[in-house]
Amino acid sequence: MRSRLPAPDPLLRLQASITARDDRLLGWLYDHGVLTTDQIAAALFPSLDFTQRRLLRLTVLRAVDRFRPNRPDGGSYPYHYVLDQLGYDHVHAQRGLGPPRRDQARRRKQSLTARPDLPHLLGGNQVFIDLAAHARIHPDTVLDRWQPASAFHDPGVFYRHGGNPQIMVHGPTGLPRPDGAGVWTEHGRSVPFFLEYDTGSERLDILTAKIAKYERLYAMSTWAWPVLFHLPSARRETNLHHRLAAHPPKAIIATTTAELRTALDASPAEPVWHLPGSTIGRTRLVDLPYTDAHHDTHFPTPRPAEPNRRVP
Repeated sequence: MRSRLPAPDPLLRLQASITARDDRLLGWLYDHGVLTTDQIAAALFPSLDFTQRRLLRLTVLRAVDRFRPNRPDGGSYPYHYVLDQLGYDHVHAQRGLGPPRRDQARRRKQSLTARPDLPHLLGGNQVFIDLAAHARIHPDTVLDRWQPASAFHDPGVFYRHGGNPQIMVHGPTGLPRPDGAGVWTEHGRSVPFFLEYDTGSERLDILTAKIAKYERLYAMSTWAWPVLFHLPSARRETNLHHRLAAHPPKAIIATTTAELRTALDASPAEPVWHLPGSTIGRTRLVDLPYTDAHHDTHFPTPRPAEPNRRVP
């Protein structure tokens, strides 16, 4: 009798089918939770049809899973993609993290589908997706780093050598918890940044309280990154700037609005950022000032002339 070969290992079958683009997508879903079909298409693929066919293949391979939230006025949103269990297995193997929990995908999906602030998560992710989409069609630009909010929840994560040691034990309510962080590079120059994604549902004093936390961080640190406030409307932006004019922030704050970006069809890389008190118009992301010798060591690129840099 002919001997029966053992069934192929599902993870090995997945890994044999994975492309570099798939790897990037699975890593994003691991770090950032959920992305929609349109977001994935804009950042990674040449067309929506190509995207849908590849996502179907990854779903069949159990690398990803998907769900469609219902709209309040009827119907449903586009597919939202999350990691399936084999996707977790693959990312853990790639990153040397050891085996994930066997129910990790199910728990994460349940958490995301029930998450009341899912639109906020997707909106924050969209800013980084827009940068990745810009880089895909503009040579010499790249989203070098995209860190999730969870990267900044542990005590001491902001500490750098030479800073105030109290930052290691400072309570979580006393320091900022950004919605994400990144490094954007353009034509050999780069800028690190934090993101605060605002849906307009919070009072303005909540936003100014967030800025105060960045001021506290920078007062205890040897470095200062620009904090990008992505606001929904021009009215909200104007009101925030009026508040900041009364008490100019020591932190590096830059604002833009969804209204402006939609009207201009502009990505976050373009000149859409408004620095409080600035009279020179809006600024490109790569031209925002920062102070961080550690970043310059890891991204040794020429910077603008000294007058364009600001040390808080």
